[in-house]
Amino acid sequence: MKQLFFLSIAALLSFSACKTSSKNSTASGSMPTFGEDFKVKNVLTYDDLLTRLSSGKEMEVQVEGLVDGVCQAKGCWMNIVSAQNPTAQKMFVKFHNYGFFMPKDLSGKNVIMKGKAYVEETSVDELRHYAEDEGKSAAEIAKITKPVKELKFMATGVKIKG
Repeated sequence: MKQLFFLSIAALLSFSACKTSSKNSTASGSMPTFGEDFKVKNVLTYDDLLTRLSSGKEMEVQVEGLVDGVCQAKGCWMNIVSAQNPTAQKMFVKFHNYGFFMPKDLSGKNVIMKGKAYVEETSVDELRHYAEDEGKSAAEIAKITKPVKELKFMATGVKIKG
């Protein structure tokens, strides 16, 4: 009887520990969150962000966009586009301190991200690496021959809209 009691307590404690140690959270009625949890406020649309970043300065913001692609190796980066104009410029998103990853099947869903938006040049080697992660063919990867100035985002937290 004592053993059954102690096993029950141990099982309860281990279940509670697993629930609280998760990096991803979902409170009842809220959006699934990856990375840092944050209150949604003063959210820019992706289109608004594009116009504000034209000055070239980095900005701490919350921005909403449509996921256009996710790293298929680990979920360690994603591309965001405008929900109103999906063929517009993409924004490359990485996650602060490599501290969290996104689901690989997130393409086509809207997200709200908190973090820093900026413009940066990406080297040919890095572009080829990301193309490989995305599953592009060797021929497509070989066509990457010049660095590209890109819109980027370092996310500290991401919420997936339902």
